[in-house]
Amino acid sequence: MLKRTSTYEWQLAPTGKMRVPVTLFADETTIAQLTADVANRAQWNALQQAAHVACLPGIAQSSLALPDVHPGYGFPIGGVGAFDLDTGVVVVGGVGFDINCGVRLLATDLDRSTVEPHLVELADALFNTVPAGLGSQGSLRLKPAEIDRVLVEGAESVVRRGYGIEEDLAFIEEGGRMRGADPGTVSDLAKQRQFRQVGTLGSGNHYLEVQAVDRILDAEAATAYGLFERQIVVSIHTGSRALGHQIGQDYLKEMAEATKVHGIEIPEQELACAPIDSLAGRRYLAAVACGANCAFANRQAIAHLVRQAFASVKGVSRAMLRTVYDIGHNNAKVERHTVAGVDRELLVHRKGSTRAFGPQREESPAAYRHVGHPILVGGTMGTASYVLRGTDTGMRKAFGSGIHGAGRAMSRKKAAKKHWGEAVIEELGTSGILVRAHSLRSVAEEAPAAYKDVEAVVGAAVGSGINAPVARLMPLAVIKG
Repeated sequence: MLKRTSTYEWQLAPTGKMRVPVTLFADETTIAQLTADVANRAQWNALQQAAHVACLPGIAQSSLALPDVHPGYGFPIGGVGAFDLDTGVVVVGGVGFDINCGVRLLATDLDRSTVEPHLVELADALFNTVPAGLGSQGSLRLKPAEIDRVLVEGAESVVRRGYGIEEDLAFIEEGGRMRGADPGTVSDLAKQRQFRQVGTLGSGNHYLEVQAVDRILDAEAATAYGLFERQIVVSIHTGSRALGHQIGQDYLKEMAEATKVHGIEIPEQELACAPIDSLAGRRYLAAVACGANCAFANRQAIAHLVRQAFASVKGVSRAMLRTVYDIGHNNAKVERHTVAGVDRELLVHRKGSTRAFGPQREESPAAYRHVGHPILVGGTMGTASYVLRGTDTGMRKAFGSGIHGAGRAMSRKKAAKKHWGEAVIEELGTSGILVRAHSLRSVAEEAPAAYKDVEAVVGAAVGSGINAPVARLMPLAVIKG
C-alpha cells in the first residue's frame, strides 16, 4: 500500500521479494492512475515495474519513479535504479533500446521579434537540411573503422570532421565522450545499421524545435546558462538511432542467458541482467558506452546542420547558436553518491530520466558548477518545454536525477487511432506553431493530447524539491520525422 510522506512524495514499503522500498515523486493524479492500473491488473503497469526493480540484487536505497513515470519494458520510463558495484547488477531494461536518447539546447542571441517574420523560411530550411524520418540517412558516409572511431570518441569524432566547434564539447555531458567504450562489444549488424545515420533525427518522439524563452524562473541560473526572456533557442531530441536499438536487441538475448548462468531470480524476463563485474556485465556496459557516444556524435552533427540552416535564412543568419548543454536520459553509469551517510560508487540506471546534479559537482561544466547543470525537459509540440536544474535534495533523495519530459499518457497505437496527423498540424497552426513532418502518422502518435500535462509533471518535480525551475520555453516551429 502506498504511503504519502509529503505533498509530492510517496513510498511503497518492501513486500515479498522487494529488497528496498519504491519511492515515487508524483502528484495525486499520477498516483491515482498508477493505483488504478494495479487494481485493474493492467498489462503495462509502471508501479508494478518499479516494485520489480526493487527486487533486483544489490539495489541501493530505493527504486525510484519520477513524476513523468509510465510503463516501459521491464523498467518503468521515468525510473531510476542504483546498484552496488560489488553485489549489484546491470539491467538492459534499465537503459532501453534508444541508448543515450537526449536533448541538446542551442541558444541564439536573437530576440523573438527578429525571427518570427522569417519563421516559415526557417522551418523549411531546417526541414530540408536535417535528415529525419524512419530509416533516414545523412551526408556522413562512414566506413567500419570510422564507425568504431565514433563509438569510442563520440562528439569529438565529428567535430574533427568539421561538424561543430571544439567549444561545444565542454557543454556536453561527459564531454561528449563516455569512457570504457569498446567497439568489439558491438555487433557488425549494429554498426552496419549506423553507416549513414549519424547526423539524422529519426522518427517517433524525436524532434527538432525552434522555441522562444517565455519566462525566466531563476535569474541566477538563467544568467549562468546564458538565457533571457524572448530569446530564440533550439532543442534537438534524438539518440543513438538504429545502432542503439540493435545493441539493446543483441544484449537482451545475451543477458537473458547470463541471468540463468549466474542464478539470478528476476520478476519478469524483461529485467534480464548480469552481475556488474561479470563478463556479460562488462561487455554490456562497454556497448552502452559505444551507444552513448554514437548519440553524442549524432546530436553534435545535427547541431552543425541547424547552424547551417540558420545561416541560410536572411534576417536570422547572425545567430551564434551556442551549445547551452547536451544531456541524455537513457543510460547506466558509475557515479558517487551518499547513501545512509556513506559515500559509495554506484551504477545508476536512468530510463527516461536524466542526470540532474546539483551545485558543486565536478561533473558539471565549470561555468555552471555554482548552480548545478541544466536539465532539459521536453514538453509536446503544443506545450511548453522547461530548463530545470539539479538540487541538493535531488542529490540526496533521487541520486541526482530529474524528469526528462511530460511522459506519455497514451500509447502510440491508441494515439494514432484517436488523432489525425493533418488535424493536429492544423490545430497547432492556429496556435501559431508551424509543423514540418515527414510522416503524418508520427504526428498523430505524438499529438499533444497523447502526453501528460507537462505543467503538472514539472510542478511535481519542483514541488518535491528534486529539481528546480530555471526557464520556460514555448514552441514556434517543430520538425518531426
